[in-house]
Amino acid sequence: MKLQQLRYIWEVAHHGLNVSATAQSLYTSQPGISKQIRMLEDELGVQIFSRSGKHLTRVTPAGKEILQMAGDILRRVDSIKRLADEYTNPDLGSLSIATTHTQARYALPSVIKTFIDKYPKVSLQVHQGTPMQISRRAEEGRIDFAVATEAAELFNDLIMLPCYRWSRSIIVPRSHPLAQIDPIKLEDIAKYPIVTYIFGLTGRSRLDKAFDRKKLVPNVVFTATDSDVIKTYVKLGLGVGIIASMACQDLDEELVEIDASHLIDPSITYIGFRKGTYLKSYMYEFIRSFAPHLTRSVIEEYMSIPNLESRNVYFDTSKLPFSR
Repeated sequence: MKLQQLRYIWEVAHHGLNVSATAQSLYTSQPGISKQIRMLEDELGVQIFSRSGKHLTRVTPAGKEILQMAGDILRRVDSIKRLADEYTNPDLGSLSIATTHTQARYALPSVIKTFIDKYPKVSLQVHQGTPMQISRRAEEGRIDFAVATEAAELFNDLIMLPCYRWSRSIIVPRSHPLAQIDPIKLEDIAKYPIVTYIFGLTGRSRLDKAFDRKKLVPNVVFTATDSDVIKTYVKLGLGVGIIASMACQDLDEELVEIDASHLIDPSITYIGFRKGTYLKSYMYEFIRSFAPHLTRSVIEEYMSIPNLESRNVYFDTSKLPFSR
């Protein structure tokens, strides 16, 4: 059994069982990959993939377990390489982050600019997606950090560190009746169609719970993953917008922001990484830049806590800073 064979089956499984696409991504030949997979299956005495002619059709039950172990091994190998690099090239490497549009557009730019200035030899990539997409990338080991707010159940395999709290704002055209109400209530908002985030994204569940507590049913007529898209449709008169307050930094003059922090509980943004991941010094520095209270010593102490129950009470989230 070779590491190369484990790499091949892992990549084939995550390229939709398309051997040709896998070969292109790995800069090798399709027959070479197919041969190595066959050799591994012969050595193990089980099929990892079912076939129809020359095409792979599905992952077998045994293959699913083998792939999970292969992923763990490959991540361990990657951690070993990072550890060695920490001694030979501490400021050289790569860092990949997956997050939502709102975080990428409004929370991360200054952090990324500072990081790149300090570590010009580190290649940094930011991938945008929904919590489900972010979770999948993290699970597959295709990213280093996941930055997310909702859907904590999707990130059970990650060490999730609380960074900051954030609140919501209502946005309406200046001529809208809600712009004249102070203080505004959920009952006022419930009278109008609502434009907001899709469920499971950027704190949407807190919004639903706020209405539910008042026994109100929000009339959500349009949802999007992008705060800027929501602003556009609010300007078109489609409904009342409810977005993260940080996304109101560059609000157009024709729109008005109304604070909703007293109506909807704040959400918490977390940064997470896979358990067992070796963090290089520049990775600790990125986390600290994003959330100053998450120093290296704090992170290492948190990771050393053996049980989830103790981890859950380690941070007092009520004292986390608010992000605008």
